[in-house]
Amino acid sequence: MKSFFKIIGTLLLLLILAGGIFFAIKNEALPIGEQGIEADALATKMLKAMDVEAFKSTEILEWNFRNKHHYKWFKNNDSVLVSWGGNKVLLNLKNPHKSSVSVNTKKETDSELIETATAYFNNDSFWLVAPYKVFDQGTERRIVKQEGKASLLVTYTSGGTTPGDSYLWKLDENGMPISFKMWVDIIPVGGIEASWDQLKMTQSGIQLPTSHTLSLFGMQLAIGAIAAYNPNADQLAKEVLKAIHHEAYQETTHLEWSFGGRRFYNWNKRDHIVSVRWDSIQVVLHPNDIEKSSLFINTKSTLSKKEELITQAMHYFNNDSFWLVGPHKLFEKGIQRSIRKENEQNALYVKYTTGGSTPGDAYLWILDENHLPKSFKMYVPSMKMEGISATWDDWIKTESGTLLPTNHSFGKGRILNMGNVKGTRQ
Repeated sequence: MKSFFKIIGTLLLLLILAGGIFFAIKNEALPIGEQGIEADALATKMLKAMDVEAFKSTEILEWNFRNKHHYKWFKNNDSVLVSWGGNKVLLNLKNPHKSSVSVNTKKETDSELIETATAYFNNDSFWLVAPYKVFDQGTERRIVKQEGKASLLVTYTSGGTTPGDSYLWKLDENGMPISFKMWVDIIPVGGIEASWDQLKMTQSGIQLPTSHTLSLFGMQLAIGAIAAYNPNADQLAKEVLKAIHHEAYQETTHLEWSFGGRRFYNWNKRDHIVSVRWDSIQVVLHPNDIEKSSLFINTKSTLSKKEELITQAMHYFNNDSFWLVGPHKLFEKGIQRSIRKENEQNALYVKYTTGGSTPGDAYLWILDENHLPKSFKMYVPSMKMEGISATWDDWIKTESGTLLPTNHSFGKGRILNMGNVKGTRQ
């Protein structure tokens, strides 16, 4: 028996020694950083890289944490449905005492389950959206320079479940987070690192992590069933389509218009073949099979500069057709929709992630009381446009029954006329 206890004591001693060695090797002291303008600028750069405006306008987020805790966060009304086991808590984030609880579908009044759900949400949502929280109330930001590179140290002095926690964010050259190191109350070893690079682009336009790898024994934290979407924005977009008679647009087979009297279009929309004319040039454009396109100069077919001029015609068509049918494109592939406020009214923000000549462009549509577009603000990085405004005026109902604009106006009285706009069914 004595030898048994001697063996147990030896094993315990070895475990303690191993733990001490591990702590000595892995434990890092919290780095010292400097608060101020530079730190806040780095935090702002990270928020911009992560598209914080898209996060602010995201309406609903769904995910699970290690397939144990499941969430549906109604972000626009500060509530979240938290479920685990047979428990469900509809958590009121502003007034937790107003939360509702059910256990195995039976309603309960259990304050402990509300506290548990709150703790779960505070922890598990951090692993999903932490970069967006760097300016939360009670945060302090410091810049830490190591090996000539700047990292962002964020300390949460209040809020959450464990105030006092600190996180050192490592960023790439564009401000995107790569990983962070933690100094947190629940982990005795300081400086444990977690990755932040397995990102998924969601419908609302924000990138969320699907898993994290920890430097602590290579542990994996899986985040599943991720979704972020904007049903109210989608409904607003549908109201716009209704206002402009989009169903009739879908049945329209031919469109004609001009762009400021400089370029002229005849679009066989059914077969997607476009005649583009400017100066002495005509291109019969086949956007879906560009090799079939043909070039005419002074009405004569030619191969001279064919590739260059067909490319130019494609660029013209992408730009000039948008000024005619832009609102009809709200549900095309690669488009993110969200609601943003403009003069205290709902406006529809639309970002094009694919397609056209300059993916990444975005437009904020300002609508009248009937949801008809009356203007938009343009955000076009390639042209350094940041909120340039233009009106959508003089809508007409075409022969085919759809609505299209005939004029646009800009600052200083500039007018863009769309010519004799026609829409027919043939």
